[in-house]
Amino acid sequence: MTKKATVNAVAVLAALAASALGSACASGGSDDPVAIAPAHYAVLVDNADVRILKITYAPGDKTAMHRHPDGIVIGLNGGKTRFTMPDGKSEDAELATDAALYMPAGQHSPENVGASRLEAILVEFKRAQPGTATLPAMRDGIAMTPLAEGSYGSAYRIAAAPTFEEPAGTTHEYDQVVVALAPAEVSLSLDGQPPRTKWARGDVAFIGRGTPHASKNLSGVAADYILVAIK
Repeated sequence: MTKKATVNAVAVLAALAASALGSACASGGSDDPVAIAPAHYAVLVDNADVRILKITYAPGDKTAMHRHPDGIVIGLNGGKTRFTMPDGKSEDAELATDAALYMPAGQHSPENVGASRLEAILVEFKRAQPGTATLPAMRDGIAMTPLAEGSYGSAYRIAAAPTFEEPAGTTHEYDQVVVALAPAEVSLSLDGQPPRTKWARGDVAFIGRGTPHASKNLSGVAADYILVAIK
């Protein structure tokens, strides 16, 4: 039975990331989307704290039922998707761009029933329990708009001022995932390594808690990205 509905970006992104037990997915179990559908789920980062996936569905693409842990999903390209749930029911929904949603565990089989290519970034949380770090309500040199909040962390829309800079040796008590929303020239050096300076839309970086780093906006204009801060 198919129930057609028009929903906002939050509801659509929820369907895109809905999953269940994270440990099986993060370890490459039989219900891991990366193992089931590697053409649609690509691993960008995988460490003890997070796994970051690039999700891509061309029009007409569909995958089998699979699971994810708790996570935050970020929409890059919009479109229409049909989500089939474990009970056999399905729902058609509209995907918007540049939004984020905290998602608890769930399960689904998605199909792109629209005319456009669907793209998203999914940050999966791998720790058994949420951390206790205090996340920032504001930071010098950046404008922060809250997008999503949950037990493991939060997502913010960020505009880094042309003068934004973090000096060498800067650390934070929380993990950070940076997702670029537009081309930019921003220098980011982690733990003394050579800096990365060129960013395209959808590029991702992980900055671990306590990792010394330096960053500076070189663009001459505000740099636009989404920050996932993890407790």
